[in-house]
Amino acid sequence: MVLTPESQSLMQRLDQRSRDIFKEIVEGYLSTGEPVGSRTLSKGGIALSPASIRNVMADLTDLGLLDAPHISAGRAPTHRGLRLFVDGFLEIGEPSGSDKREIEDRLRSAGSDLEAVLGEASGILSGLTGGAGLVASPTRDTPVRHVEFVPLAGRDALCVLVTEDGDVENRLVRVPEGLPATTLIEAGNYLSTRLKGRTLAEAAVDVREEIRSHRAALDAAASSLVEEGLAQWSGDSPGRGRSLIIRGRANLLEDAKAAGDLDRVRQLFNELERQQSLLDILDTTREADGVRLFIGAENQLFPLSGSSVIVAPYMGGAKHVIGALGVIGPTRLNYARVIPMVDYTAKVIGEILAARRTKDGK
Repeated sequence: MVLTPESQSLMQRLDQRSRDIFKEIVEGYLSTGEPVGSRTLSKGGIALSPASIRNVMADLTDLGLLDAPHISAGRAPTHRGLRLFVDGFLEIGEPSGSDKREIEDRLRSAGSDLEAVLGEASGILSGLTGGAGLVASPTRDTPVRHVEFVPLAGRDALCVLVTEDGDVENRLVRVPEGLPATTLIEAGNYLSTRLKGRTLAEAAVDVREEIRSHRAALDAAASSLVEEGLAQWSGDSPGRGRSLIIRGRANLLEDAKAAGDLDRVRQLFNELERQQSLLDILDTTREADGVRLFIGAENQLFPLSGSSVIVAPYMGGAKHVIGALGVIGPTRLNYARVIPMVDYTAKVIGEILAARRTKDGK
């Protein structure tokens, strides 16, 4: 991580003894979830008396780096202290070999459908980190290669979209009872012709105008199906378009129960329902170089729930950022493990997308 200006200023104000004690307190808190007292430190690796340690702890508290959450003499890091620890003290390496293997095996066995891969990624992040996994589906700015409608049982059909990058994604659409298969073929061929080599945003306006002005050689049923397909893929219908995959809410609930802080998780669950706001947070990685971390109030979406969010972008073609994924959990997350795991998962997804493009000759 790179030192923020505030973290750099705080590091300059700490002597070596203060840094050692601060580091021990934060590491102890992240390990146990409990405040760390002076006697614990004096019996550990700090060769000072409890009284001397308490003096340093008081100075660190005055700087806003530590807090006493209970009546006891123990101290825990504030959100400001956690930020300083991550920026200035945390050593971030690679995920363990077993974590790497599990991430790769599960993602590569998820199949060819991108949404299945992203859903598996969210589940992996949740399971391996103990938080909730968040994955935003790609922005729809890749040119389209092909569109077709596949009939299913009853009144359902599958709208299949293939991009120039080789991504294959599906949306379920409702069709009139008894709609002929020829109408599905007609609507798919029409969309393929109009969208090929163009993004949805570029082509949608022209297609709709052509239908409204009756210049499209389509009957009413096929025109309706085309508009439904566009709505599904462009996000013009409520709740449609880009999706947010969340796995592991139960992890957050169990953590809150253990900490006796159910109010915090209720607040967090309410915030998790605001999908567009979550997508906005994940999209901040589009301008970032690698992993981003938000601790507590640093994240405008979760300032009241005392949570940390770790996010990373994943790439489409030619190192083009098309989406993001991450983890949300309590502020005492194991940052040294979670940060590289989020980063590695994003890289594997990028490799999978690159392999699919190569296979398709792109």
